[in-house]
Amino acid sequence: MQFRPTNITLNKSEKTLEILWDDGLRSQYPLSQLREACPCVECRGGHANMGMANAPDDLLQLVPQRSHTITGLRPVGNYALQPSWDDGHETGIYTWEFLRLISPQE
Repeated sequence: MQFRPTNITLNKSEKTLEILWDDGLRSQYPLSQLREACPCVECRGGHANMGMANAPDDLLQLVPQRSHTITGLRPVGNYALQPSWDDGHETGIYTWEFLRLISPQE
């Protein structure tokens, strides 16, 4: 089943990204752990390490190198978000499927 967000909120004071899904689940992603989970080829260490099979098992167990914030957030088609991070990184595309899979509340 493909879940889709009905509302997306970037809470800069709490340093979280919150997504309300169409089935009622409310996912709250800590920004620093979300940055560590970046699914791009650069962060995953090559094409062989990309894909859903290499998504983190537990987002909250990721240990960030430092605190991160999002400086920009834009939609990619009808299937993903692309954040710009305060460290200059902006190539990660977080699909709805990926975000739902790594939801701390799932």
